[in-house]
Amino acid sequence: MLSVINSATTLGIDGVIIKVEADISIGLQNFSIVGLPEASVKESKTRVQSAVKNSGFDIPPKKITINLAPADLKKDGTKFDLPIAIAILYALQNVREERLGETVIIGELSLTGELRPVKGVLPIAVETRDRGFKYLLLPEKNAPEASVVDNISVIPVSNLAQAISWLNKETEINYDRENNCIIRDSETEYPEDFRDVKGQEHAKRALEIAASGGHNIIMVGPPGSGKTMLARRLRTILPPMNFNESLETTKIYSVMGLLKTGISLIRNRPFRSPHHTISDVGLIGGGSIPKPGEVSVSHNGILFLDELPEFSKSVLEVLRQPMEDREVTISRALLSITYPANFMLVAAMNPCPCGYLGDPNHKCLCSYPTIQKYRTRISGPLLDRIDIHIDVPPVQYSELSSQREGEPSSRIRERVIRARQIQEERFRKHSNIYCNSQMTTRLIRKYCPLNSEAQELIRNAMEKLHMSARAHDRIIKLARTIADIEESEKIEARHIAEAIQYRTLDRNQFN
Repeated sequence: MLSVINSATTLGIDGVIIKVEADISIGLQNFSIVGLPEASVKESKTRVQSAVKNSGFDIPPKKITINLAPADLKKDGTKFDLPIAIAILYALQNVREERLGETVIIGELSLTGELRPVKGVLPIAVETRDRGFKYLLLPEKNAPEASVVDNISVIPVSNLAQAISWLNKETEINYDRENNCIIRDSETEYPEDFRDVKGQEHAKRALEIAASGGHNIIMVGPPGSGKTMLARRLRTILPPMNFNESLETTKIYSVMGLLKTGISLIRNRPFRSPHHTISDVGLIGGGSIPKPGEVSVSHNGILFLDELPEFSKSVLEVLRQPMEDREVTISRALLSITYPANFMLVAAMNPCPCGYLGDPNHKCLCSYPTIQKYRTRISGPLLDRIDIHIDVPPVQYSELSSQREGEPSSRIRERVIRARQIQEERFRKHSNIYCNSQMTTRLIRKYCPLNSEAQELIRNAMEKLHMSARAHDRIIKLARTIADIEESEKIEARHIAEAIQYRTLDRNQFN
């Protein structure tokens, strides 16, 4: 008795159809699973046997072999429990064939036959649709996530018996997508707002420029000056994610198991703030079966690194490649997986170990060699990849006690969206280029011509501040963004002058 069932797993953030083959033959009683299963898949045989028995079916004492094809792809997770159980019951003629050929089946079984939610449902739903299957049979709690994908019928079930009843056409299950459409079209809401920030007008201006052009930014200032407060509000002025961005971000969260119950689509831009003790694998991704790291979980959002010099130098150095390529490729002996990593890096640091260098209200106790050692934890190549460097001074009491609210995020976001629209129109003929920070050297020459006054200004800055060629390009990109905010077609000298001021760490006192 042989049966073949359609199931699926994930590879990176993409779904892969897996054929679950079950063979039941006469021989010594045995239950084996082949096809490169990991420990979590091997353990499914115990769950399947108990679930089948407690659902009112019998498995005869025969030789049972389960093959997961293609056999050269590692299988992990618990999503194969339900298809294995159904493959066995189909081979035993307890399940009819009519719906099996057009159905993809996933789900984790409890010992009682109840179904538990699994990871990676959204990419599996996309692959199910793209491969021409009609139905996706899955646990009830995963239904909102899968229902984001059009042109497939989501069949949520709560237990094994219900799944078999639907496959045998004894019951019909219709899932209502209406609530998920409301979630898809709803406005994003954030608990933070820039109106809460007192003072720091220079820093808010820099963050607006960063949001308008997708630029990375680092803030330098003493403890309590508001660096973290500002960083947490940056996403409130970024343009809302479009549907494709939301879908790609949700795929990553789905694979990682980070989606909250009942959430079908992530609409708010991610904001990730890992602790400085994080490893390079935790930041970039990895493992025997590669999983996304923080740079991918913050895709289409913000990666905030507070106390930047406290991170391990090796961890910071692995950031350089994804900051340039906007993706991460993790290679292992059996496979290589590429994860998207299009994030805005926002970093914060103190000017010295004690934090009070340059603070008029506190005396710095650090020696010059100590300060130099502290700053050299951040390499020059990494700083070159950060477009905006700004000082965040302490807030004066007069500003803190003021009853006047700051400019709300909604108003700043309107200017940011206008600037982004200008950039989208500019780059519409260039694939994968959406904002000024992504411009290549060729595009800089094409879209950022400088007049003689602007050229002289940037030449003097390069010579006096000993800037690198990369820093030169970053300044021009920044100037292009500043001009876009003003809706100016040409880059003027004043735009270059402001952009140069956002390179604090290139100045001599920080070298």
